[in-house]
Amino acid sequence: MKRRWTPWTRTAAAVGAAGALLIAGCSGEPGGGSDDDGTTLTIAYWGDFGLDDLKAEYEAEYPGVRINLNSGEYNAQHEDLQKKLIAGSGAADIAAIDEGFVVQFREQADKFVNLLDKGAGQYEERYLDWKWQQTLSADGATQIGLGTDVGGLAMCYRTDLFEAAGLPTDRDEVSALWPDWESFVATGEEYVAASGKKFVDSATNIFNPVLGQQPVGLFDTSDNLAMEGGPKVAFDTAAAVVGAGLSANLAAFSPEWNNGFVNGDFAVLACPAWMMGHIQNTAPDTAGKWDVAAIPGGGGNWGGSFLTIPAQGENVDEAYKFLEWLIQPEQQIEIFKKVGNLPSQPALYEDPAIVEFSNPFFNDAPVGQIFSATAANLTPQYLGRKNGPVRVAVENVLNRLQSGDLEGKPDEAWTEAIAEAEKATNA
Repeated sequence: MKRRWTPWTRTAAAVGAAGALLIAGCSGEPGGGSDDDGTTLTIAYWGDFGLDDLKAEYEAEYPGVRINLNSGEYNAQHEDLQKKLIAGSGAADIAAIDEGFVVQFREQADKFVNLLDKGAGQYEERYLDWKWQQTLSADGATQIGLGTDVGGLAMCYRTDLFEAAGLPTDRDEVSALWPDWESFVATGEEYVAASGKKFVDSATNIFNPVLGQQPVGLFDTSDNLAMEGGPKVAFDTAAAVVGAGLSANLAAFSPEWNNGFVNGDFAVLACPAWMMGHIQNTAPDTAGKWDVAAIPGGGGNWGGSFLTIPAQGENVDEAYKFLEWLIQPEQQIEIFKKVGNLPSQPALYEDPAIVEFSNPFFNDAPVGQIFSATAANLTPQYLGRKNGPVRVAVENVLNRLQSGDLEGKPDEAWTEAIAEAEKATNA
């Protein structure tokens, strides 16, 4: 067996762990346990954290441990974790938390294992500073999670569909089509006119990346709702996409959305690093037909998660050993190459294994260079305590706009979005 970085290899360089695919979350199964045959660790997460292959590797290396992968729906994962924390039992041994919900759970630090007590402080300097801070208590005394991936933004597009519509296919030429979102909408109108097909998958998948590019998101740093700033810009951009007839109106992470990748129901979508894994797994027969271009407006972040250990678990020590093993460089590089999730550890952005990695599925795009550059230049946005529920509330209004309930009424939709955001904030 090849040499592995283990939890006891203390001189190893550590990095962020698996990435977040915003699709599915915890199904509510209870945590792991111990029996005569060893320890079973349950990990609650959504989408593809690159854990399937690593599960087998860890179990082979540590025969006394079994890993139970518990994947489910994204929003439900966070709702279920909150319920289990309140109940005081039933949570998974390791629970993933998305950046959009992290403040909510960081404020309940007493319900999680303080990873500093387990020695995680040795990894602080290896993480992006802002990523480490996102799960650190205000007094710096409690660290509830270790960062997984970061969601620096690009755009993934179908070269075959672009070519059929008479648009350029070279990634640099495609990037030049849309220096800003207004140009993106104009390109979409050209595509729809030429092809008779929709340009993008969903209005919500325009709202989120545009919001991620704004200096202030849904909340200011005092946790006050700030809808008239960045959210208004993002909502108006998404509404413009809907108004121009560019959206396929496919709810993100639904079966219809997944089928849309296979059927070519849309030609382009916002593509943080974690999205690559979803495209590869959902539409394997489209290999070589995709490429990666710059995102309009440049910069921004969408997604990125953390792995935590609820304090109520029976296998805290074993859970931390697995978590520590998972964040080591060898595992992190394997995850990036397998599903595209870019680690939270900037030292790896200079590792040849990432820098020189080109993904054949995406027309040999130099994804290691593309996403490392976006991550290194990220300016993180403050995400409020109610960021997750408010984002979902605004997305629901956008879905009504693009489904026809509010067709042709973007101003009315915005008024409703504000009302729903306020309701979610005060819930």
